[in-house]
Amino acid sequence: MALEVRKGISIDLTDRVVLVTGSSSGLGESIARYMAQAGAKVVVHYRTGKDRAEKIVSEIKAAGGKAIALGGDVSNKEEVRNLFLSIDKAFGPIDILVNNAGIDGKRGLVGDDNTDDWEEVIGVNLMGPYYCAREASKRMKPRKTGVIINITSVHEYVPWSGYSAYCSAKAGLSMFTKTLAQELSDFNIRVVAIAPGAIKTPINKDVWGNPESLKDLLDKIAMPRLGEVDDIGRVAVFLASDLASYITGTTVLVDGGMALYPDFKHGG
Repeated sequence: MALEVRKGISIDLTDRVVLVTGSSSGLGESIARYMAQAGAKVVVHYRTGKDRAEKIVSEIKAAGGKAIALGGDVSNKEEVRNLFLSIDKAFGPIDILVNNAGIDGKRGLVGDDNTDDWEEVIGVNLMGPYYCAREASKRMKPRKTGVIINITSVHEYVPWSGYSAYCSAKAGLSMFTKTLAQELSDFNIRVVAIAPGAIKTPINKDVWGNPESLKDLLDKIAMPRLGEVDDIGRVAVFLASDLASYITGTTVLVDGGMALYPDFKHGG
């Protein structure tokens, strides 16, 4: 099985083992589905959405793909360890890791008493990718092959008042991507990041479902339109493939130009 990009060009991930964390909905779901279409054995990971994850697995299998649903808290290193042991047993050692699981956290200024929120956001958005990358690299290094994709955010570049923990975690994940790419390059393991902008998902429906909020958001995007989850899924499956074999240690922005600060495109 392969995913045809255009006539004569296809992405073939046949039998490569892929873990997409947080893939029971939204961006992660799209990424998991694209990986499966390209022939990969996909682990649809969830923290709370077990029923939804199992439904996605059923649909992937019905389309001729291979997938399993596994749960766990990525901010808990023991649960991550057990997750990878379960993958080893079901599919064998991992080939591609997509660190997608993440949370925004609660809105709050730095001067507020929000230590618990900071710890939770950093735990999921930064420690989680570290724990997963550590387990994945242990399995990739002996075979000298592998790809790690970290899902960061446009907010690794663009500040977001009230969400300092989220922005800090995503900026940290960007530098983690670069550093890990250096460390693993001798083992033919690539590490890249995708920074989504404003993507239309159920989690932010309160914004795109409100005309005034939507207009305010679109004013911040150069194109201007919201991205779709498949905009991220397509980039992820490309970066995971051999078509991207010379790409490592960088972040691909998929944001419609949000990081260009479009308010300044006519001179501010």
